[in-house]
Amino acid sequence: MSLFDQIDKDRLPQHVAIIMDGNGRWAKARGKERSFGHQEGVVSLRKVVTAARKLGLKFLTLYAFSMENWNRPEEEVNALMSLMVMAIHRETPLLMENNVRLSAIGDLSRLPKEAYATLRECMDMTAGNTGTRMTLAISYSSRWELTEAVRRLARAAVDGKVNPEEITEQMISDQLTTHDMPDLDLMIRTGGEKRISNFLLWQVSYAELYFTDVFWPDFREEELYGAILYYQRRERRFGKTSEQLIL
Repeated sequence: MSLFDQIDKDRLPQHVAIIMDGNGRWAKARGKERSFGHQEGVVSLRKVVTAARKLGLKFLTLYAFSMENWNRPEEEVNALMSLMVMAIHRETPLLMENNVRLSAIGDLSRLPKEAYATLRECMDMTAGNTGTRMTLAISYSSRWELTEAVRRLARAAVDGKVNPEEITEQMISDQLTTHDMPDLDLMIRTGGEKRISNFLLWQVSYAELYFTDVFWPDFREEELYGAILYYQRRERRFGKTSEQLIL
């Protein structure tokens, strides 16, 4: 039985996030420039998004470019931005064909004009799609997101619109970039590292964490299916005991 057939389609995670790591190391191991790894990473992205749609995943969030990534060499940053523009242009028809909606989170104001315009155009074109919602985290930092949320609530408190003593977890969630998505069920990190790297720190609270040594350019459909099976074998207790879940 294939991995796909082993998956219980009635027990899928609602929201899966992936830290797509290992492009540079994958390329270096092959004697290539880091940009070559990023290009192959786009192929993996295409295959994973198609597999997510085939499975029926509702939300797929991908860590594409962190705020810290702006500190990389200018040549690599420019290459990544150019690759993003080309990839979005090339992949938009496939997103439409697969009924995938594209959205983005992060400080998008820092993107080059062409990159932002291309991203905006694809988001507008796919806005009516009702299948998997694919969200790219671009120029994103969870600490930035949380800081911005606190600032908005603080301003509301100063203006007398919010009582600080009545601020709830839901009110904080409502100020986040993911306010219209469920919290994570499963976070996947490729490339062998075992850390979250400032990604969706609030939303990951009760998610299952799946780490794999497979570099992102080698992470394809079967690897995604394996991660989903791992998730389905976990017992999600949310602070309760196993016995309480049975009752």
